[in-house]
Amino acid sequence: MAGSLAMAERLCEVPTEAAKLLTGPVGPIVLLRKKSPELLAEAVAPGNAHLGVMLPYAPVHYLLLAPDSVWVMTSGNTSDEPIAYEDADARQRLGGIADGFLVHNREIHCRVDDSVMRVFAGLPYLLRRSRGMAPAPIGLVAAGPSVLACGGEAKNTFCLTKGAAAFVSPHIGDLENPSTLSSYEAAIAHYERLFDIRPEIVAVDLHPEYLSTKYAADLKLPQVAVQHHHAHIASVLAEHGVKEPVIGVAFDGTGYGDDGRLWGGEFLVADCRSYERLGHCCYLPLPGGEKAVRQPWRQALWIMRDLYGADFMAKRTALTRSAPAGWELLLEAAAKGLNAPLTSSAGRLFDTAAALLGLRLYNTYEGQAAVELELAAQGVRGYVLPYVIRAGELDFRPAFAAMVDALGKAPPAELAAAFHMDDGSCH
Repeated sequence: MAGSLAMAERLCEVPTEAAKLLTGPVGPIVLLRKKSPELLAEAVAPGNAHLGVMLPYAPVHYLLLAPDSVWVMTSGNTSDEPIAYEDADARQRLGGIADGFLVHNREIHCRVDDSVMRVFAGLPYLLRRSRGMAPAPIGLVAAGPSVLACGGEAKNTFCLTKGAAAFVSPHIGDLENPSTLSSYEAAIAHYERLFDIRPEIVAVDLHPEYLSTKYAADLKLPQVAVQHHHAHIASVLAEHGVKEPVIGVAFDGTGYGDDGRLWGGEFLVADCRSYERLGHCCYLPLPGGEKAVRQPWRQALWIMRDLYGADFMAKRTALTRSAPAGWELLLEAAAKGLNAPLTSSAGRLFDTAAALLGLRLYNTYEGQAAVELELAAQGVRGYVLPYVIRAGELDFRPAFAAMVDALGKAPPAELAAAFHMDDGSCH
């Protein structure tokens, strides 16, 4: 948090559109390119060319920050837990972290994260719709029955509809533990009271093990199950008022598919009502299951073995030199299909590329490997890597082989740029 726009401009490049966002009524966090890294501690966004910046938006901020001040701000919670917004809860949960607490006799009514935006191609781009935006309604094409859309697991938000208005919640977070689920349930009850909504239908993610899906099952309402990637494409169609079928491409982490596998790199012919899956990235195993998302080295080593056989460790790379103990047993179990679910996820491809190049073997936050792969590629020109399309499957293993074979001959930054290469320009 910078004490003034002038201070923000000392830290980062602030184009006109970004300045409008920083000083506007929403007051979001805005992602900006660093300009003067010497003004910041090395531990602030290490290895990242960008910084999340916001200006004071509450009276207490103006009392605390001088115009030339810069404070490192973070939400009051430990990892994977909801924000502590009540004084007693904050002291209990954060007492081992915080040296002091600034309290007030005006109680906070409900928790809410900051909204996050950036400027892309000269236009504002919304990354997280929360404080200052939610619960302002979004207009629907037509009125209908009241629906509770429960959302997925990662970066959860829910939505309640009333007539032709949709009330989307602030950012809830990842629904992975009881404390976040309790926050989620309380927020839904708050919205139902606030807008006097009694849901008639509940929409759920297709994944049967999501906590949001299990919550919906207890409501005893008619259910509509929605496939994760169809929802991505349908939301874009609804946003732009497109009613006819389109070829939709949904590339993301993972979502439960019709075949019980983890989708994530999908080519669908879809409208808002239905879809047909025509193609996808080829299935690859996640050795160790969910751990492979947090530890990209797992799938990267499996790719190495798949490409080069049992003696793949002879390929002396940063990855093979850093292989953790026990990798042999892990790959043997994956080869037998033990705790190695298949996924077509595009997100895991970026994780694997980062691990193969030795850029990131462990993720400490979601998407870290992909972020660092992109940062490594910036300002470098690459080349198009080989790939194969067969029977509706897009196979990037030839690209991985080309990257490994080029290690030592080309710098990792060039190979990172090559992995992003499509039509001759590096993004």
